[in-house]
Amino acid sequence: MILDLFAGPGGWSRALSVLGARDIGLEWDEWACKTRASAGQLTIRTDVAMYPTWPWVGRTHGLIASPPCQAWSMAGKRLGLVDQPLVHEAVDDLAAGRDTRERLLAACRDERSLLAAEPMRYLHALNTAGEPEWVAMEEVPDVLPLWKHYAAVLRSWGFSVWTGILNAADFGVPQTRRRAILLASRARTAHPPTPTHAQVAEPDSLFGPGRARWVSMAEALGWGATDRPVPTVCAGGGPGGGPEPFPSGSRKTLSDARERGTWTPRPDGIVLQPRRKGAGWAPQHGTRENRTASAPAPTFTTKAHQWSWSLRSNNQANATIRSIEKPAGTLFFGHRANECTWVAEPASAQPEDTAALAVPEPIRITAREAGLLQTFPADYPWAGNKGQQFSQIGNAVPPLLAGHLLAPHLGVTLDPDDFTLAA
Repeated sequence: MILDLFAGPGGWSRALSVLGARDIGLEWDEWACKTRASAGQLTIRTDVAMYPTWPWVGRTHGLIASPPCQAWSMAGKRLGLVDQPLVHEAVDDLAAGRDTRERLLAACRDERSLLAAEPMRYLHALNTAGEPEWVAMEEVPDVLPLWKHYAAVLRSWGFSVWTGILNAADFGVPQTRRRAILLASRARTAHPPTPTHAQVAEPDSLFGPGRARWVSMAEALGWGATDRPVPTVCAGGGPGGGPEPFPSGSRKTLSDARERGTWTPRPDGIVLQPRRKGAGWAPQHGTRENRTASAPAPTFTTKAHQWSWSLRSNNQANATIRSIEKPAGTLFFGHRANECTWVAEPASAQPEDTAALAVPEPIRITAREAGLLQTFPADYPWAGNKGQQFSQIGNAVPPLLAGHLLAPHLGVTLDPDDFTLAA
């Protein structure tokens, strides 16, 4: 078996299914469990900290763990950093077979901090049977010192281990999401996956294949650079589960929104296809750099060219704002679920045409759009109201990144085209 601790809505599981494998996920959140069930993923709804380890001993080939990041994330109070010495103490104790969690938990400023030590409880039990063969763990960058602590223990047990920070955009995810990664194996030398993308495209050379340009939000969502996001009305979309209203000033009708659904379709004249094998997505008619004079141009209305669109991560003064021609910043939601919005600016090509026009009001990102930017498929069955869906999406591991991390452990070759998003 492959055991997935803190399995969430299925980022690791989605990657495994594309690679031809399955896991069993342990997850506490009700709505994440419902999402996993709808996606056909095996799940035990339980508290990872309370579940016994003996059922897995002698049966576990691989272990995956993405402990909750709220205690450590920059989006929260980061009390995990204050509790870090207690978490390190818990790791040492659990690695030696001593369960001191109750005492240490009482001293923690954030009770979620100690969850980052839970994988060691399972690893210690499995190690008595010479298991697992491999380990993959992921967390926010501030957890890297803890992963290095894990690495020291795992090396003493005979594992080869690599730890470090990876940027999801370097692996074809349309999001510059940086995460602390631990990879360990008893059967092979652990090392990070080879990046497939870069901020600036790199050509093939004598030393190996080149790297494609980072995948933009526009490419992942199937939009042109100036397409306007379509306001939507979603059943169960409001904070309390009711309908989400259109942004004020919108001229879209309810019937139009129902016809379009909850995701903006590709504009007329644009068809997405891979740039090259494993290179992500690009318009059929090419980019501004490679479009020939004879190639038909994508068709947009005159008004479509009046505004360029960006994604604003929240309404705070220091919010990340990225053009849709670039990858998104790190998506995190929580209590700011409804503040991730598309914002418009005058298109540089036509400043004189936009001076007298009212700037379109910000439009909330939809759960489906956010899921696509995490490399979940467009039809992924997110459960719950909008806030519950956003919470799952923000906490998930991007499946495409997970696929790059897991493929070597499974002895298979990852084909990024298998993770095509838009359908």
